[in-house]
Amino acid sequence: MAKVARRDAENLLIGAGHELFWKFGFKRVTVEDVCKKAGVSKMSFYRYFDNKTDLAKRVLDKVLSDGIEQFRNIMADNDTAANKMHRFIALKIEGTNNISKEFIADIYGDVGSEIQQYMAKLTAHTITTMMEEFRIAQSKGVFNSNFKPELLFALSNSYIELIKSPALSSLYGNPQEMIVELVNLITHGIAPTGAELSTSRAHAQPASEKKCQKPD
Repeated sequence: MAKVARRDAENLLIGAGHELFWKFGFKRVTVEDVCKKAGVSKMSFYRYFDNKTDLAKRVLDKVLSDGIEQFRNIMADNDTAANKMHRFIALKIEGTNNISKEFIADIYGDVGSEIQQYMAKLTAHTITTMMEEFRIAQSKGVFNSNFKPELLFALSNSYIELIKSPALSSLYGNPQEMIVELVNLITHGIAPTGAELSTSRAHAQPASEKKCQKPD
């Protein structure tokens, strides 16, 4: 086995664990499988992780942390409400791509297990963080402030199931077409009102332009 730089070994193991857990599930994958995939020795594995569960936690940490960062970027830029929602739904779909039924069953089916409890804790934190980011966007006039984001997140989860439906997906040339229609259905409800739109534009206006404006 080729020698792997210490600073790279940890990331290689996390990447290999991510790929294998998503494809085969948590229970079926062994430490040996992960080491072989990563090209890293078992000695190196135990230098960074206590066991397979510890690795799985680190994988989940990274996946959800990356998702939150992407969501924050979507909420923070100057895109339209419709485009933000399109990207948000696409992000959620991307997050579920390549996840096997075995992985879902291992994580959510084994109620009370250490990894199931950890996933529940991470999920709750992720949802809370995203809600806060969404409310910040509402306060800036990006979205209508007269609706509860909890409903939107619940709808977005149901949209993923609809997109995966063979009966519905057969009506569209590709998943992207269905996403566009689903987003259009709710965009008018979350779009900012006239006053909120003015607020949003004020937040998005470059500081240099604001300085050039004369006071009334």
